[in-house]
Amino acid sequence: MSVIGTPVNLQRAVPALGNDEVLRIRNDFPILDRSVNDRPLIYLDSGATSQKPISVLEAEQEFYEQRNAAVHRGAHLLAVEATDAFEDARETVAAFIGCASNELVWTSNATEAINLVAYAFSNASLGRGGDAARRFVIGPGENIVVTEMEHHANLVPWQELAFRTGAQLRYLPVTDDGRLDLSAAEETIDANTRVVAFTHASNVLGTINPVQELTELAHRKGAVVVLDACQSVPHFPVNVKELDVDFLAFSGHKMLGPTGIGALFGRQELLDAMPPFLTGGSMITTVTMERSEYLPAPQRFEAGTQRISQAVALAAAANYLSETGMERVADWEAKLGERLVAGLEQLPGIRVLGPAPGVDRIGLAAFDVAGVHAHDVGQFLDAEGIAVRVGHHCAQPLHRRLGLSATTRASTYLYNTSDDVDAFLAGVAAVRPYFGVN
Repeated sequence: MSVIGTPVNLQRAVPALGNDEVLRIRNDFPILDRSVNDRPLIYLDSGATSQKPISVLEAEQEFYEQRNAAVHRGAHLLAVEATDAFEDARETVAAFIGCASNELVWTSNATEAINLVAYAFSNASLGRGGDAARRFVIGPGENIVVTEMEHHANLVPWQELAFRTGAQLRYLPVTDDGRLDLSAAEETIDANTRVVAFTHASNVLGTINPVQELTELAHRKGAVVVLDACQSVPHFPVNVKELDVDFLAFSGHKMLGPTGIGALFGRQELLDAMPPFLTGGSMITTVTMERSEYLPAPQRFEAGTQRISQAVALAAAANYLSETGMERVADWEAKLGERLVAGLEQLPGIRVLGPAPGVDRIGLAAFDVAGVHAHDVGQFLDAEGIAVRVGHHCAQPLHRRLGLSATTRASTYLYNTSDDVDAFLAGVAAVRPYFGVN
């Protein structure tokens, strides 16, 4: 069996999902029963946001019906139950990625999680946080390293940090076949590098990056590693301790959870040393009119009323994925991804971005249809009931590097069948004839 899009350490025999079990799984997702343009919905836009199973929808509803209250504040029963549910959710999601619960900070999404780290560096560079935060000070003569394949959420915050501190922003380039060019990594990541931030899996190329290799290099040079795991945590097993990263960010809505919730993993000693990003209530120990003292992590990064029902629902999503088996999810998506990429590459006038089938990549494919704009491709497929994403996928520099302004992207998840992929391929095959392009 060919396994694509699965990390090397997962390339072993696991009980595989098949179409029959996926058809049962689809019963857990009510939205997949609806029609679009009088056609059965084929949802291939999970890279943008995933659909939600009934257990997640019910978890959020149950919280509001039975336990709704502010957390960490009241002494009444509802407040206690809400606080317990909130912290139980933290333990569940922390265990899902292999960290301790006090190493997991709730955020609104992955973008806020990455901004949290960037602003902590910025605040430390302004002298906030005292001696403990001096390890995060960055300034002129020092640098931040990202890659050319980052989506904007893991690029713009670092551009802003460089602007605010006078540090240099560097990047690792991408090869023509959609991999990181590591030939100059030893020079790019040097003794003056303070942060190396990169994506675990590209949302455009599908490429799974060599996290441990880059992390070992960054740590050897004394830099902190920030991993964008938006396209990995939902799709294959991720253990932050095995990866040895310092920070890791992901969003709930891409992993069957609700919108408005994300998380940041950070090593405990780093989180406790970092100055806060947002400030206000619920993150302090003492406040006078002149100054404030802050709680330890994770509460010091959770100012204000929290995303309580969303955290509870995200824990339900993590449980759903764990019960299904993340290795089985990864294996199934690898098969779908291989079918997707191989099928597209056989169609005339189609250019698929990223590595070819047969190498590690997740189950998505972004592609260009010669002579037809991506938005027209998306509208044509929508008329067939097929939902895909079009545009630059929040990765303008990467598209510019590859000589394109926009592409069409199909992305799979555990509820997609091989029939979904085949219907999509048939739809794409009809695009150029429909628009009269030879």
